[in-house]
Amino acid sequence: MINERIYRCLVLDDQAYATDIISLYIKRESDLVLVAALTDPFEAVRYVNEGLIDLVFLDIEMPELDGIQFLRLCGEKCRFILTTAYSEYALQGFDFNVVDYLLKPISFDRFRRAVTKFRQLQPVASGVLGLKDHITIKGDAKHKYYRIPLQDILFIKGMNNYICIYTHSETIVTYMTLKGIMNELPNRQFCVTHRSYIVGKSHIKTIDDNQLMVGDHLIPVSKRYKKDIIESLKIVPS
Repeated sequence: MINERIYRCLVLDDQAYATDIISLYIKRESDLVLVAALTDPFEAVRYVNEGLIDLVFLDIEMPELDGIQFLRLCGEKCRFILTTAYSEYALQGFDFNVVDYLLKPISFDRFRRAVTKFRQLQPVASGVLGLKDHITIKGDAKHKYYRIPLQDILFIKGMNNYICIYTHSETIVTYMTLKGIMNELPNRQFCVTHRSYIVGKSHIKTIDDNQLMVGDHLIPVSKRYKKDIIESLKIVPS
């Protein structure tokens, strides 16, 4: 199912048991998706720099690169909730405009309050909390990114670990799964038609049994999704 708004999370702590606890908490929240739970801060920097993360749960005390150094590198690229056993770091963390500060051991209730704070800080677009009008996708070159208006997307085709995004003017190939891109798209504008296809609803011209006409393309429709497509388009079956 495509969600209205999904927040991609990364957990970084040099202790694996600590990442496990936060990871379990994340999985209990329907709008949070765990992208990675890491003990290597340099790998985490790569995730954040590539625009793959919305929220980082960041430990302060790490031997190779501590949390404050991490914030200096990546502090403006996503939101951060600090996690540590040492309360003296709280003030320093808030100098970087972090969302909240969780003192270990972290209870689920305290975790939820921090996440609620994070949600409230997200920008309002088009008059509705969290709605957006574009996605940003990494291209096939190392430092190339595409800003794609949602209304321009005809359909998306999944191919193993790659997807092809078809617009009126171009086809963009990127290293990403179909499930991953689904989490970026609002269901009011897109629907899944097949295990390998997502379609922009406004571009559907015709529905004919087991296929759709989208622009000049024929897109397969599987039985699993046909009923949902008809309902989402408010089509009355004959």
